[in-house]
Amino acid sequence: MYHVMRLLIQRVNKAQVTVENKIVGKIQQGLCVFVGIAANDTAAVLEKMANKLVQLRIFEDPAGKMNLSLLDVAGQALLVSQFTLLADCSKGRRPAFIGAGDPQKAEELYKHFCKMVAATGIAVQTGIFAADMTVLIENDGPCTFWLDSEK
Repeated sequence: MYHVMRLLIQRVNKAQVTVENKIVGKIQQGLCVFVGIAANDTAAVLEKMANKLVQLRIFEDPAGKMNLSLLDVAGQALLVSQFTLLADCSKGRRPAFIGAGDPQKAEELYKHFCKMVAATGIAVQTGIFAADMTVLIENDGPCTFWLDSEK
């Protein structure tokens, strides 16, 4: 089975991630993005996805049309690693995570992805890789989008 990087993107009024009762990342208007790194992801895939993320026109313009990007609205990004996005639930009742990247490599790629998004000028906050996190999201819309690197 072929696995790809996945982003679950939520347009938010605000969002925060907490680890051990401490807020480790917090944003106002922008995007809360759950990031799933696949076993075969590369820097080229991450660059493509970072550019797509910040340029995706999912914020409303003055006419009420989704016509503005995260860059256009000077929004922030909360990027949270989440290997469960790569779960295969097609067989049985227990998810399989064989498509998720090796934890050490995935952590490196996740951090690299965060740097790529920040390099576009977006203010980036993150969770803590592999930590047990609590994420609070005030979804705006609600607007939620799924982005796979191969679609």
